Amino acid sequence: MKHFKASITVSLRKSILDVQGKTVEHALHSTNFPMIKNTRIGKHVELEIDAENAEKAYEMLSDACKTIISNPIMEDYHIELHEMEA
Repeated sequence: MKHFKASITVSLRKSILDVQGKTVEHALHSTNFPMIKNTRIGKHVELEIDAENAEKAYEMLSDACKTIISNPIMEDYHIELHEMEA
């Protein structure tokens, strides 16, 4: 078994209104940061996983994202996977 570290970024799909992002952007604009635009808020998950290879690890993580970590109806996810040294 190999040991991997994963970083997963979950964000609302572009077609979904990000109310939290709009609230933060409004606060930024009212506190002297009018140059910041298109603010979106998401989640960042870090975890470690044991698997035979990177493909299996990615497949398991993708299944976890589809069932628990993200809401596939409203959110997209991106998995970044790195093999850790023994």
